[in-house]
Amino acid sequence: MTRAIADDILLDLHRRMVRIRLFEETAGRLMEDGKIPGALHLYVGQEAVAAGVMVHLSNDDWITSTHRGHGHLIAKGGAFDRMFAELYGKATGYCKGKGGSMHICNMELGMLGANGIVGGGPPIAVGAAFSNRFRKTDRVACTFFGDGASNEGAFHEAANMAGLYKLPVVFVCENNGYGEFTAQSNHQAIVDVADRAAGYGMPGVVVDGMDAIAVYEAAGEAIERARRGEGPTLLECKTYRFFDHVGVRGMGLAYRSDDEVAYWRTRDPIPRLEQQLAEQDILSTEAAMAVHAEVTREVEAGVRFAEESPLPDPSALLEDVYA
Repeated sequence: MTRAIADDILLDLHRRMVRIRLFEETAGRLMEDGKIPGALHLYVGQEAVAAGVMVHLSNDDWITSTHRGHGHLIAKGGAFDRMFAELYGKATGYCKGKGGSMHICNMELGMLGANGIVGGGPPIAVGAAFSNRFRKTDRVACTFFGDGASNEGAFHEAANMAGLYKLPVVFVCENNGYGEFTAQSNHQAIVDVADRAAGYGMPGVVVDGMDAIAVYEAAGEAIERARRGEGPTLLECKTYRFFDHVGVRGMGLAYRSDDEVAYWRTRDPIPRLEQQLAEQDILSTEAAMAVHAEVTREVEAGVRFAEESPLPDPSALLEDVYA
């Protein structure tokens, strides 16, 4: 750590990551058992990014997410019961069962939605940041996207406008090395997506996305810079998804080696942080296990809630539809 971080913040980072991990592992199994319909894009392995950013945000700050968005909503304070209900397509879900995995959102938490359109989030976040500037608040917007999405025109247009007007927005690139099944080296001529920041007049920062403390520190600087009215930052977090593009077992495509996955698992952000906190006498092994057990019970209660909840009434089919 480059500066002292309060114990309660470090413990908060840990809990947020554990909540994401256990939710996602359970959701993935439920999908592959046929209990949750559709495809889930799991966030397992990338927890340090969402946790490290979201610790700095309040419910008044906005975020936009991706097709791999459960982790963002959980780190922003999402409740397991309503999240599982949404994945199950139940009326008690955050979007009344109509959004599902790739469109889950909650305005009360400042979560403007997961997005099934690759690169669809940055323009929305720039709009939110513009509204914050127009209303003369110190609120910020953070937009999450992957290395593949950084090739999309929507990202470049959003970054250009944000830089031009010095909007209070942080672009968080979760570079997990793959755009679906295509390695970054096969779809980009650059190694660091953050290099693109120079073209838009904003700082570009690269951080170890498997280190929650490193993300926390870098995100804190970018977010405070935005709050001070100094404009946007492109924060690239080098991370990795442990599971396949979809689900746990995946689609059986041979696009990355077992050795590669095994290497990245040695850099798992959760045990990494647990070891750091244990060495500082902040979180013992027993206390860490207690957190895992507590969150496991919360997950189980959320699944029960979802399974016992009613399906949406067919008469509500056209409600909440605006196009």
